Amino acid sequence: MKTKKTGQQFDTTFYKEIYEGLTAFPKYISSKWFYDKEGDHLFQQIMHLPEYYLTGCEYEILDTHTAEIASLFSGKDGFELVELGAGDGKKTKVLLNHLVAKNIPVTYKPIDISQNALDNLEQDLQISLPDLQVVTQQGTYFEVLEKLCKRSGQKKTVIMVLGSNIGNLNHEHAVSFLSDIQKCMTADDLLFMGFDQKKDPTVILNAYNDSQGVTEAFNKNVLKRINKSLDANFDCEAFKHWPTYDPETGTTKSFLVSTKAQKVNLNKLNLEINLSPWESIHTEISQKYDDHIVDWLARQSGLRVIQQFEDSKRYFTDYVFKKL
Repeated sequence: MKTKKTGQQFDTTFYKEIYEGLTAFPKYISSKWFYDKEGDHLFQQIMHLPEYYLTGCEYEILDTHTAEIASLFSGKDGFELVELGAGDGKKTKVLLNHLVAKNIPVTYKPIDISQNALDNLEQDLQISLPDLQVVTQQGTYFEVLEKLCKRSGQKKTVIMVLGSNIGNLNHEHAVSFLSDIQKCMTADDLLFMGFDQKKDPTVILNAYNDSQGVTEAFNKNVLKRINKSLDANFDCEAFKHWPTYDPETGTTKSFLVSTKAQKVNLNKLNLEINLSPWESIHTEISQKYDDHIVDWLARQSGLRVIQQFEDSKRYFTDYVFKKL
């Protein structure tokens, strides 16, 4: 796909968005570009860190309420389970194992921006659940929803978004994203989505600043990816990983802060940028929620909450939505 911006031609969306983010003020890089092969590997490590509670809490929800969730999802002729941002599918496998064991007909459609993650997931499912019908698709949420809206079948569809991935969007963009999903849903379809809840600010901040430095490496890896993919020369060690959390807005942000002046050439973009000492590059947002915010987001998007499931600590909630 080729796009243009003020006379500049880009070979890929990655090129375009990196150009736009690094020529903006303040500078930013979308967190969706974290996930190359090394980024996938680092995120797998993050999910097993004691400070990163999100994975364990949502796994508990799916493990505790498996039968109830499966019954909610099931249609009279089976259903399609479309998972946006599937990753390694660790949590979803709890549900998939139950569906296969109970002979509930389901077609699993994992979607991810990382082809590496999809390949690994498909290979694993071929071994662990050989009877499960799996159809993978690489792409962004926008590309996937565009195809989903054009489906011709009448089978019930459940769209699943785990891990509080919606938290990577501010409220305005979250409403837009939810509205796009709602427009692709029929009256029988469901949206099952995880939302990380507001809680002790220390617990939240520690999840993005672990003691082993894995999250720091994960953030800095996007610079290494840019260096490799765009023939650039970021000095990756001259950056501090700096997460913040605002309990008033429920917003966690992560930054890479340059500890020195840098002149960076991105040769494949024919671009040179300058970083001042202590200048930041915004890399991630992770929004936290409560029931009132989720209800408001739903109403703004033409959706309604019909059920919700929470973990024993009440750190995390999976909400089930239908069209209004």
